Amino acid sequence: MKSTKILGYRRENGRVGVRNHVVILPLDDLGNAASEAVANNVKGTLALPHHYGRLQFGKDLELHFRTLIGTGCNPNVAAVVVIGIEPEWTKVITDGIAKTGKPVFGFSIEQNGDHNTICAASRKAKELVQWATELQRVECDVKELLVSCKCGESDTTSGIASNPTVGNAFDTLYEMGNTLLFGETSEITGGERLVEARCKTPEVGEAFMKMWNDYNDFIVANKTNDLSDSQPTKGNILGGLTTIEEKALGNIQKIGRKCMVEGCLEPAEAPMGPGLWFMDSSSAAAEMVTLCAAAGAVVHFFPTGQGNIIGNPVLPVIKLGANPRTVRTMGEHIDLDVSGILRREMNLDQAGEKLLDLMIDTANGRLTSAEVLGHREFVMTKLYRSA
Repeated sequence: MKSTKILGYRRENGRVGVRNHVVILPLDDLGNAASEAVANNVKGTLALPHHYGRLQFGKDLELHFRTLIGTGCNPNVAAVVVIGIEPEWTKVITDGIAKTGKPVFGFSIEQNGDHNTICAASRKAKELVQWATELQRVECDVKELLVSCKCGESDTTSGIASNPTVGNAFDTLYEMGNTLLFGETSEITGGERLVEARCKTPEVGEAFMKMWNDYNDFIVANKTNDLSDSQPTKGNILGGLTTIEEKALGNIQKIGRKCMVEGCLEPAEAPMGPGLWFMDSSSAAAEMVTLCAAAGAVVHFFPTGQGNIIGNPVLPVIKLGANPRTVRTMGEHIDLDVSGILRREMNLDQAGEKLLDLMIDTANGRLTSAEVLGHREFVMTKLYRSA
């Protein structure tokens, strides 16, 4: 790695971010239009429209709140304006974000209307952008970065080159004391016992297996024994992965050889300390990366085989690929080409070093391909239908 220091943003709660966003966060789908209007009025802000937030209940509502609060709390976010239809739930989000100490202000549309809400929120957003642009990067340790990973459109090159490259980088970061995050519960199917064996304590192993068994029981209960239309995906099959077990064995390569699982997290739950953490999460790319951002990740590794265009508005997504055809045909989306591993022009240590160097550059302000191309996929995970 070229350096163990980066220039990041030290937030009020001590956490380190690598971006400095002022986010306009709608509480619910009814706040989308007003949030986007504020972002249009005030340059330098970032609206995060989504489709949920009305008539959700129970664990589904808890996850909705946890995702929005976690997104606002992410260290890559300097300040937040929350817009909702109702004041009570809007306050839940602002109060949750305010615990970090960062500036956050809430506006509700009921009894105010769109015009008044947009006007008031725009005034506050302008103040926050000017305040945020005065913040300076300061020297921070690399080990303070929370790094997440997820793969997408895997093929045979994923499990033998790009995923192990992430694993190599994770091993280095793990030994440095970083906090690391992985998940994709469905894509561990067939390799679940391998992950259980990597859990730090029997209790963590039990917690992991409960999460995986709950997923598997849900599939069986819904008589969805054949997942061939989704796991593996058509792209996976085209790329040579014929079973979920083959996909899982490649997927698990992302956690390296030395990392031990510190604990297990609910979707969008933040890790409670350094080490490698498993999050019970969807394998859908946009959902998983959104959950990682809500859990506090500030840099994300995304190995792809057949090619994936995923980005995130808050979390920089570093894409790497080892399939020469994908690198050639979708090169504008690939930040790091590790196809040299297949040609024996580089080994995993060299590839892992290149990925870590790119992470340093990204942390210091270099934009990823997804950021340059404007990919801001922000997709909430929903557990069940609304009331």
